Amino acid sequence: MTKITEVRARTVSVPLDNPTSFSNRQVFKRDYALVEVVGDDGHVGIGFCYGGNNAGALVSQAVRELLRPVLVGADAHATEALWQAMYQESLLHGRCGSVMRAISILDTALWDRNARAANLPLYKYLGASDTQHVPAYASGGYYLEGKTPQMLGDEMAGYVAQGFTAVKMKVGRGDLASEEARLAAVRDAVGSDVKVMLDANNAWRDLPSALAFMRMAEPYAPFWIEEPFSPDDIDNHRRLAERTPVPVATGEIEAGRWRFRELLEKEGAMILQTDAAVCGGITEFRRIAATAASFGVEVYPHWFHDLHVHLVASAPNVAMVEFFADDQVLNFRRLVDTQLTFSNGNLQLPTTPGLGFGFDQAALDRYAVESWH
Repeated sequence: MTKITEVRARTVSVPLDNPTSFSNRQVFKRDYALVEVVGDDGHVGIGFCYGGNNAGALVSQAVRELLRPVLVGADAHATEALWQAMYQESLLHGRCGSVMRAISILDTALWDRNARAANLPLYKYLGASDTQHVPAYASGGYYLEGKTPQMLGDEMAGYVAQGFTAVKMKVGRGDLASEEARLAAVRDAVGSDVKVMLDANNAWRDLPSALAFMRMAEPYAPFWIEEPFSPDDIDNHRRLAERTPVPVATGEIEAGRWRFRELLEKEGAMILQTDAAVCGGITEFRRIAATAASFGVEVYPHWFHDLHVHLVASAPNVAMVEFFADDQVLNFRRLVDTQLTFSNGNLQLPTTPGLGFGFDQAALDRYAVESWH
């Protein structure tokens, strides 16, 4: 038996080069919570999550004060038992949010550690459905000061020129006329064959507002409308899904298989965007993906292409990786020592053990909120 001997956590805060806006908020920096899990065989696994644009240290605190005692001394390969023990320990502190993110990154670190010990890339350790590459879409199209529809269209066309056959843009911040100008510029720039995903980031509070936007957007053939409402407003997701031919996608900040089952049973989403760094880790992600498969629903994971490339490659209904081509929004890219390779619309799968990358310790020190402890 391989025993867990040490669990470490730290928080880093990485400023954005330019303030970046979504439908209803603006971000100036990103806090990331990081963990390392060490076994008595010497192998170390890593986990990480976005802890928000403020107070990311709450996740690291949950790791150290709540969950580390559950793991130290336990069997490193008992991932199912340890997930249940961490979940049970955290019942009174929160079954979502920072505490579930802490469970998520520790669970991910366990899987990574065990795959490294087995000398296998994580997707092969999980059971590969792909062995060379997986499809990806280019995520961008954020609101920036002075960014015109033409500039947005040029950005999306640039992704297509790199080989992407699907792109994603932000929507919901402006009035219908300005939003249509943006969408028209993108469709004109990328052509009719490229998939264009729309991400509203919880833009609307009521069904009529969302429907008005969708009636405008439908002629431009969007591939999906993402997070139209608050994640807690499942009923409005269902009502919108009943009234537009555009698939509704959501789930990026949902936690636990039970909420995803509710989304599926109520038909509030035709596409799930489960994030393994949010939902409960790789263990819970696999349960959610299997449940979605029984409903005939595909999963397009949210964020962290470095992690999700392995999950797309290890489940047939986990369809496509969300890829960020630069470090301007997903500036987590600045914290790792190896970047994924992209070509011809696909991300190449890592061939080295575990996740296939490590933390850049000098970068962690540069952006540190706290040291490892």
